[in-house]
Amino acid sequence: MVLHKFGEELYFGIMTTLASEIRQISVSIESAEDENFLEELNRKWMHHNKALGFVQDIMLYMDKNFIKKTQGAKTIHDIGFQRWIDFVIGSRKTRIRLPDTLVQLVLRERKGEVINTGLTGNIIKMLMDLGMPVYEKNFKKPFLTAFEDFYGSESRELIKSGDCGDYLMEAERRINEEWDRVSAYLDPSSESKIVSVVVKQMIENHMQTLVHMENSGLVNMLMDDLKRMYNLFSRVPSGLTVVKDAMTSFIQDTGKQLIMDPERLKDPEAFAQRLLDLKDKYDKVITMAFNSNEIFQNVLNSAFEYFINFNAGSVVHMENSGIAVMLMDDKYEHLERMFRRVPYGLTIVKDVMTSFIRDTGKQLIMDPERLKDPVDLVQRLLDLKDKYEKVITMVFNNDKKFQIALKSAFEYIINLNGDSPKFISLFMDEKFRKGLKGVGEDDVEILLEKVMVFFRYLQEKDMFEKYYKQHLAKRLLSGKTESDEAERSLIAKLKTECGYLFTSKLERMFTDMKTSYDMMQGFLACHGAELGDSPTLSVQVLTTGSWPTQSSPQSNLPSEILDVCENFRSYYLGIHSGRRLSWQANMGTADLVATFGEGRKHELNVSTYQMCVLMLFNNADRLSCKEIEQATAVPMSDLKRCLQSLALVKGKNVLRKEPMSKDIAEDDAFFFNDKFTSKLFKVKIGTVVAQRESEPENIETRQRVEEDRKPQIEAAIVRVMKSRKILEHNNIIAEVTKQLQARFLPNPVVIKKRIESLIEREFLERDKVDKKMYRYLA
Repeated sequence: MVLHKFGEELYFGIMTTLASEIRQISVSIESAEDENFLEELNRKWMHHNKALGFVQDIMLYMDKNFIKKTQGAKTIHDIGFQRWIDFVIGSRKTRIRLPDTLVQLVLRERKGEVINTGLTGNIIKMLMDLGMPVYEKNFKKPFLTAFEDFYGSESRELIKSGDCGDYLMEAERRINEEWDRVSAYLDPSSESKIVSVVVKQMIENHMQTLVHMENSGLVNMLMDDLKRMYNLFSRVPSGLTVVKDAMTSFIQDTGKQLIMDPERLKDPEAFAQRLLDLKDKYDKVITMAFNSNEIFQNVLNSAFEYFINFNAGSVVHMENSGIAVMLMDDKYEHLERMFRRVPYGLTIVKDVMTSFIRDTGKQLIMDPERLKDPVDLVQRLLDLKDKYEKVITMVFNNDKKFQIALKSAFEYIINLNGDSPKFISLFMDEKFRKGLKGVGEDDVEILLEKVMVFFRYLQEKDMFEKYYKQHLAKRLLSGKTESDEAERSLIAKLKTECGYLFTSKLERMFTDMKTSYDMMQGFLACHGAELGDSPTLSVQVLTTGSWPTQSSPQSNLPSEILDVCENFRSYYLGIHSGRRLSWQANMGTADLVATFGEGRKHELNVSTYQMCVLMLFNNADRLSCKEIEQATAVPMSDLKRCLQSLALVKGKNVLRKEPMSKDIAEDDAFFFNDKFTSKLFKVKIGTVVAQRESEPENIETRQRVEEDRKPQIEAAIVRVMKSRKILEHNNIIAEVTKQLQARFLPNPVVIKKRIESLIEREFLERDKVDKKMYRYLA
């Protein structure tokens, strides 16, 4: 018909028939009884939908080639739906009856009645298929209005019961029911709106009442009820704030009552335990009920900070159980539990802990008895630091504030005593001599790193360098180092810390030892046959300036030794022309074979000075101290120590002294002790030395260091001024101090004197107007 130009007649015929059919359907639906109204509507809709499908299939050609071209974009199916809206949904009776019936049906189910959810779902789906405007007008808007009224009324009735836990349980049940209802027959897109209505009416409108409900509110709830409250209140934007405020107020009041109760403070241990129990209780609530919510963790911090600070002095200084006592008794877990989440509380602990460590360290490093054993003193300080590093790691989770506090405390302790550089050097000397025997490489590295930490704390690193060089020289020359590898490892660490110049001389000392060994091998290869039965000589050639040698008078070596020494001198100068050799007898050792009464022989390991003394007794039975000095040319102070060690040390007394006394006088007589005996064939006789430097020696060492500092200070001043050209006095002091603090902390007075010296030598000049300003002279 469309092809034969009868498309219009066909179209209007279909529309007329469709309208007539739908009007009849509408009359049938309106006449249905209450119970059958929705069933009739559903049945007719199914029939109508099916019929439309048949008609559209048959009229497919007309749909595409006539209706769309002449009637716009609508198809027969669209027109069929529109007619249903106009004549069925829009009919006078149905448009009133349908929304009421659906809403009442859902309300009946809410009250516990069983309804036909399949039928209800079909009708709601029909409205949605007909378009959102139809759905919203005929169901959604009236449904939500009735829905809000229902839950508003129900919540007011439930709240009268006076039990918060039961109320929240009912609210939770209602939300779950609405979810099930949406899944069963309501529009899925309306789920969030439906749940929000329940939350608003049952939770949001009654939050304050629920939280503060007498005997069953927030503070009286069991864990499950608290968790339920958290889940429900978190659906309201301000819900958790209400819970938070109530919880803060309650904890503050409870803690305040506890911490201000005079009776509680009489029993400090019980008091601390109650605080810990309170903290534990709410830690558990936040973890288990509030899902470790950060808001509530902050609440707990704030509350504890409030009441701990309210009476902080009592907690910190509480007799028998304050923070200082906890530190003393190693009760760190109490500190951690009480203060770990209270920011200001941790500051209190940090400050008290810093003060406690400072006082403990000060007692150690300033104790005259401790100073008699520097090695033990340094070990105690290392142990003290290890202890609190462990505390900070295990108890305070490596908190950076505590790490900084520990560093500050030990910097203070180490620099309290001007001898700390020497003590640290003596500690390492002891370890390198015999303390590393049997120690694994990893443990050695750990020890070296610990010592390096103390070294970094030193303000006078150049003093440490001075002492370390002396101790290293003695170890190398006596061959008394346990591990060359450990020695070099420490020097590498010092080099990394302070640069090449700091360790260049230390490295040169090792180079000299290797060069000397090679030199002796060459000497023995060249002159070994000539030496015959002469004493065996081992020489270390030390580079002047690299070793801490002090100029000493040339002593008179025995003729047997002197000949061999001259042979070596000739050999060395023959290889290295233009050099000078100066014998340092005060730094050498010797092995002698001595024959005592009844032919007893012993090998004596002695210093070079001691050798010179003993070999005099090959040709004399009795010698006075003065005669020995004249024969050997050994300085009197060194000679007295040699004679003390040879005559007065039990078990090593190869000489006899008359009169017997500890002090040595010039006219004291010495004899070869023919009756000397020892279980050992080899007997080592050390030189009696003072355990500590004498005061004059201490002053001399410091003066040498001060003299070494002067050119370094001047060089720093010139570098600063060359860069800045013009600079004010205080700024020069600050810049120079900054440049030199890696080696030592220069005294401002000394810097001023070096500036004056540079002005005299015309490196700098004062400004003619402002005398505090300096100019660099190129």
